[in-house]
Amino acid sequence: MTLAIFDLDNTLIGGDSDNLWGQFLCEQHLVETTDYAQRNDQFYADYQAGQLDIDAYLRFALSALKGHSPRQLEDWHLAFMASKITPIMLPKAAALIDDHRQRGHELLVITATNRFITEPIVQSLGIQNLIASEGEIIDGRYTGEPSGVPSYHRGKVTRLYEWLHKRQASLDGAWFYSDSRNDLPLLELIDHPVAVDPDDVLRARAIELEWPVISLR
Repeated sequence: MTLAIFDLDNTLIGGDSDNLWGQFLCEQHLVETTDYAQRNDQFYADYQAGQLDIDAYLRFALSALKGHSPRQLEDWHLAFMASKITPIMLPKAAALIDDHRQRGHELLVITATNRFITEPIVQSLGIQNLIASEGEIIDGRYTGEPSGVPSYHRGKVTRLYEWLHKRQASLDGAWFYSDSRNDLPLLELIDHPVAVDPDDVLRARAIELEWPVISLR
């Protein structure tokens, strides 16, 4: 099995689904707008700077899901997909995914964004395998607490190796596409790392190590 691994936000889609979900919640007045918007933007800035406190961020992001019924959350997500995600889908990303599919590669998205936000997006891209940060669910409802190791920075490496172990698979010949400096720990393990519309830190590292640099925009 040859893996084609993709980051999601700002790689396969032309924006950050986590940050856009926060914007959606504010626009729909589903949260206390001013404070939530400020914190949402600050967490995103921290992420871009490589300084994100992932545990604090997940508690913030998951707090909006706490206690709501699955049906309510599904309705919100359908509206979110229509207003925020569909407009930033990238035709070149779809073509790249299809190229790997036609080559018989196993497709996998690995993202720091939580599963509630990302799973419908990843499914809409035709990819079945997803490693995402997880939220605790008790009696069918989110508690607002994270669960397990977040798939962020070195946590992506940890979670990927767990996934591979369960499938008795390896990273031999694998590809990984990402835009972010936060994914350098995983990119540096992969046989075929590719920088996609990268931030400045990743671009410099890609040039130094002679990795391909591409754009899907």
